[in-house]
Amino acid sequence: MTSIDNTGTYQLGDRIVRRLGYGAMQLAGPGVFGPPRDRDAALAVLREAVALGVNHIDTSDFYGPHITNALIREALHPYAGELTIVTKIGARRDAAGAWLPAFSKEELRQAVHDNLRNLGLDVLEVVNLRVMFDVHGPAEGSLDEPLSALADMQQQGLIRHIGLSNVTPRQVEQARRMVPIACVQNMYNLVHRNDDALIDALARDGIPYVPFFPLGGFSPLQSDALSNVARDLGATPMQVAIAWLLRRSPNILLIPGTSSVKHVRENLAAADLVLPDEAMASLERIGTA
Repeated sequence: MTSIDNTGTYQLGDRIVRRLGYGAMQLAGPGVFGPPRDRDAALAVLREAVALGVNHIDTSDFYGPHITNALIREALHPYAGELTIVTKIGARRDAAGAWLPAFSKEELRQAVHDNLRNLGLDVLEVVNLRVMFDVHGPAEGSLDEPLSALADMQQQGLIRHIGLSNVTPRQVEQARRMVPIACVQNMYNLVHRNDDALIDALARDGIPYVPFFPLGGFSPLQSDALSNVARDLGATPMQVAIAWLLRRSPNILLIPGTSSVKHVRENLAAADLVLPDEAMASLERIGTA
């Protein structure tokens, strides 16, 4: 097994993390609701990811809910000193698994304490505010009240750094006027590239951009051009999609998720995949078609 190249790193909050991390969402049951089909397999995935060099894990207590954090704690606690666990708050699940806003000061505070308890931590390294004006994508709306609540908890020592998720560029600007922003986490991949300008702007200021659904999410990326590049390089399409993101901008931190040890290994191996210029040109055309 080959671990991640240590030179592929970037600053996240106070930590230096490898650019290829792991997203824990898929460890929960179908629809990110309920327990995993195979608990032992889920624990094995987490342990294998860390064994291969991952030191950035993305999670949330509304995955399950309360499932992925419990799995992370069981698999990895006590945590290695270099492991950075990033969580999200701002949403909740109802009894049927629907995604609902949880934006009040009381709900945000409860979510922080739930994450602390279920992860077995005294302080959360990075907490992303998951904006829920529209569950399906970014939508304008004021972040004053929820960000003020997070800033209060930061001053109390419950969280170290504040990030944003599912936000518009205008909301990023607003948030940065209120508090230092450690990272921005939005949907972005080879096909869905609405945040190109935002990524470049954040890169100029040294702020990480963390794509969720970097491989397409519940509907994996499909493209003849992607498949052709992968075939020519002797790689999988998903490895090529990861390699493209790593080359797209140095501030991109990746958190591809999977419930399979095999796919964890394949995803992390993409760090060593070199994309020739002609392959990059072919891939670039996918996002502008």
